[in-house]
Amino acid sequence: MSLVPFFFYLFSAVLIGAAFMVISARNPVHSVLFLILAFFNAAGLFVLLGAEFLAMILVVVYVGAVAVLFLFVVMMLDVDFAELRQGFLRYLPAGASLGLLVLVEMALVVGVWKIAPASLVNVSAPMPPGMTNTMALGHVLYTQYAYLFEAAGIILLTAMVGAIILTLRHKPGVRRQKIAVQNARTPAEAVEIRKVPNRQGI
Repeated sequence: MSLVPFFFYLFSAVLIGAAFMVISARNPVHSVLFLILAFFNAAGLFVLLGAEFLAMILVVVYVGAVAVLFLFVVMMLDVDFAELRQGFLRYLPAGASLGLLVLVEMALVVGVWKIAPASLVNVSAPMPPGMTNTMALGHVLYTQYAYLFEAAGIILLTAMVGAIILTLRHKPGVRRQKIAVQNARTPAEAVEIRKVPNRQGI
């Protein structure tokens, strides 16, 4: 048995186990840590496929930014996870039905999947000389799939704005900056002049 199949099965097994632990861990911090482990193993699979650019992007962007951000958000926000889990059993039948429906759809897709002959020709054709893997990926991404790439960016931006709105909490009694009120202030409202007698305080 060569090293490539061995590492493929190793990365795949750890990836599946880490992905299962992400959704089954009780502590959300542990879920994020297992998510980072899953990202690293997915990057290993990309390296075995020869897509080193995707592997580095997965490690740098998702592990270095997204997953660490999730970890800090989970640790810093005062979220009552016990309260969030109270409605789990109530929505369990609906969630299980939806999951079963998705599983059936995926089985039907895999059952009738066929690879187009043109795709096999493109896979077997080598890359043009002088073009690296990163250059080929950028050429395809920003020419054939440019609009889909921009649409994905808009969706991610919408998700980011939604996450900020959902987690933004205004606590009572906390003074906040109001730009309009500050700009509307006059010198008479902002400055108070007092005439203090000599050798006396205010």
